[in-house]
Formats: sequence, structure tokens, C-alpha cells
Amino acid sequence: MTRPSPLPHLLFCAGLAFGYGLAQPGRDERPQAAAAPTGPGPGAYQARILRVIDGDTVEARVGVWIGHEIVTKIRLRGVDAPELGGGCAASRGLAEQARARLEGLLGNAPVVLSEIGPDRYFGRVLARLTVASGAEAGETLHREGLARRYRGGRREGWC
Repeated sequence: MTRPSPLPHLLFCAGLAFGYGLAQPGRDERPQAAAAPTGPGPGAYQARILRVIDGDTVEARVGVWIGHEIVTKIRLRGVDAPELGGGCAASRGLAEQARARLEGLLGNAPVVLSEIGPDRYFGRVLARLTVASGAEAGETLHREGLARRYRGGRREGWC
């Protein structure tokens, strides 16, 4: 059995990283509040969520060019939700709540990916997900106590 070529995924990640670089605000500009996704802007991509893996990771079909799509895993930028296989019952319960809430936020409507960049694990990218209501999914999970802020480095336990 032959393994599929990683080239399409590498090209997608390179395109996402390039778009992410173009979309960064200048030093004197402040980021704008998330707006309802009417269509992707510079450095943003429209996507359909295929499945929610856990409270901070989804799998999506992303439109990268007219008539071209790719399926990839996306970790929500800036938040850390508890793991489904967490170390204690309370952590696992909160993980289930975070996953269910993320599924509810996403629904069946398209989402917009922005602030896209590479993740430390191959096969996954970091991005902000703006849902149909205009809310940013990770920020909503954080505000509701289902995720913590995460900017890299050590993650705290949930137990």
C-alpha cells in the first residue's frame, strides 16, 4: 500500500501561512472585532466543518482556490480546552461539555478561518474560527469557562 503524497497538504499550509502574513495588521492598526462571515477576506478562507474532534480541534473542508478544496485538522488559535481522555472525571466531563458546545456553535453553516498559521504537529493548522453568528468560537468557549487562554508554552492541567 502506498502512502499519499504530502505535497497537496504542504502547498495548502504554505498558502495559509502566506495568506496569514498578508492579513496581519500593521503596528499602528488595532485588530477589528469579528464580523459575521459573509465571505473570506484577505488571508481568510471559507470552510465547512466535517467533524468536531474535541473542544479545540475540528476537521474541515477548506476552499483554498476556486474549485479547489482540502481537508485538514484545525486547532482553535488562542485557547486550550480539556482533553477527552483527561486525567480525572471532572476534566473529562468539562471536555465533553466543550466539545458539545463547539458543535453547537458551529452548526452546519460555513465558517471563516482567519489568523491561519502552522501548528507544531504536521497535518494540523492553527486558526480562528468565525461562526455564522459572527462570534469567534475559541473566544466564546473561553468566555463560557470551557477553555483557557493559550499562547504557546506549558499547558496547565484541568484536574
